[in-house]
Amino acid sequence: MLYRVCKSFEVESGHMLSKHPGRCKYPHGHSRRIDIIVSSPTLDANDMVCDFKALKLAVADAIDAYDHAMAMNSTDPLLPTLQAQHARLVVYTNEDPTTEVMARRIFELVASKVGTTFTSKDGIRYALPSTLCVERVRVTETSTSWAEYGM
Repeated sequence: MLYRVCKSFEVESGHMLSKHPGRCKYPHGHSRRIDIIVSSPTLDANDMVCDFKALKLAVADAIDAYDHAMAMNSTDPLLPTLQAQHARLVVYTNEDPTTEVMARRIFELVASKVGTTFTSKDGIRYALPSTLCVERVRVTETSTSWAEYGM
């Protein structure tokens, strides 16, 4: 049996899908919900899978990078124009920033931080225990559409 928890984040972000044949190739935005689901066969010393604050600290920079930013493919011909305007950009190397790719990137980020301890601004230390399993990351794009990456 496993214990399982989820930490959710909300972010306003845009993207352009240069490979898309329709309207999605043009700049557009979404109110996204990002759910990070983790599990463990045991609880830590505080009787938790992990502290939700540890998950928040693990992804804080990534969530901030997406907030009010435009995600786009490095091969998109509009990239140099937007870079020259100092736009907030998240550039995906040789792939479109689809919701599926975003879910994979966040999954990989969290998985890479398992076993890491973070220090909050007030000096408190929070750990993602080494027993933690990142099961999946779900990114909701609209009220009727989401993508998930994980086990």
